[in-house]
Amino acid sequence: MRVLVTGISGFVGSHLAEHLLAAHPEAELFGMRRWRSSTDEISALLGVVRLVEGDLLDATSLIRVLQASRPDIVFHLGASSSVADSWSTPAEIMQVNVLGTLHLLEAVRQLDLDAPIVLACSAEPYGAVSESALPIGEEQPLRPVSPYAVSKAAVDLLGYQYFQTFKLRTVRLRMFNQAGPRQSDRFVVSGLARQIAEIEAELRPPQLRIGNLDARRDFVDARDAARAYWLAAARGTPGEVYNVGTGVARSIREVLDRLLSLSEAVVDVAFDPARLRPAEVPVLQADSRRFREATGWEPTVPFEQTLSDTLEYWRRRVRAHG
Repeated sequence: MRVLVTGISGFVGSHLAEHLLAAHPEAELFGMRRWRSSTDEISALLGVVRLVEGDLLDATSLIRVLQASRPDIVFHLGASSSVADSWSTPAEIMQVNVLGTLHLLEAVRQLDLDAPIVLACSAEPYGAVSESALPIGEEQPLRPVSPYAVSKAAVDLLGYQYFQTFKLRTVRLRMFNQAGPRQSDRFVVSGLARQIAEIEAELRPPQLRIGNLDARRDFVDARDAARAYWLAAARGTPGEVYNVGTGVARSIREVLDRLLSLSEAVVDVAFDPARLRPAEVPVLQADSRRFREATGWEPTVPFEQTLSDTLEYWRRRVRAHG
């Protein structure tokens, strides 16, 4: 079994690579990466994973990647993934996410590969959903309110179109907020954990900068997300779309309180208006029954462990790099 992961050196990509190698040692794992992408998070896997250089914005390079790997399964995780950053770089996020996905699907079509293609879609395109419509099912209309969400809605629709038109075996996963060790500090759980770790190490004043604490999110541990991607390929129905979340929506205030309870640092919490977004989705809470019934997936990592492991990750980073 030959498996290709785009974005393998990223946050969830690295966890997926670890899961595949541990649970399916028979797999021959290929990872696509841009030449300038760091491999720090997969350094321990470099002797096992075969890295293939490619760029989502270079259609010809994707043909070469697929010719070199001839995958039986494709996991498309390569993307620009920050909602916050998308407001300042909307053109870039559209190019990477939309055009990049189009290039990949076209390459699979042109080479006539008969492989399931699991697309990392997102819950962000659901937008502002009323409390009466919670938890969110897959039938909920997409009403994106950020450039990132628009780009992921387009990825979602491309996956549907290429299944309908060309019978590519796409499976779309609408992932709710993923969290865990190795995540960039541009994301809320990791960003708060990094600030706490740096305060503990006296590398910053004991003041924690926060944005909107009232937003509520359904957090999925990256290790549970990795299993979900595999199960989508193994048991998901081509052409189908699935929500993946825990079903529990937690406020950012709760995340902050729990992280602070894991630290002895005494901090002041200061509101930072720069951390507010032009438009905010109040709550995302998943109804994942369709995915659970199709695959048997269940979240297994307790939220407290997600927070603790993320904070420990940043403590190690701070000790190692100051």
